[in-house]
Amino acid sequence: MLSTIETHNFCTYVGWTNDLAKRLETHNQGKGARFTRGRQWEIVYAERYLSKTGAMKREWEIKKDKKFRQQFKKIKY
Repeated sequence: MLSTIETHNFCTYVGWTNDLAKRLETHNQGKGARFTRGRQWEIVYAERYLSKTGAMKREWEIKKDKKFRQQFKKIKY
């Protein structure tokens, strides 16, 4: 899970990837998903899965669980 670096505008972005470092770089260069453009991101949470299916299932669970994502706002600020 990625979080914005700006302290005044906490946002999270959840997605799966085979290369986390490359994905973060892509987002920070403004080449990622439309939602991530124009913001600087940092990794606040990551999980590793052996299968794409498992990773995609967990991505969906995290996206639906707003309470899970909001706990990182408390840690960060």
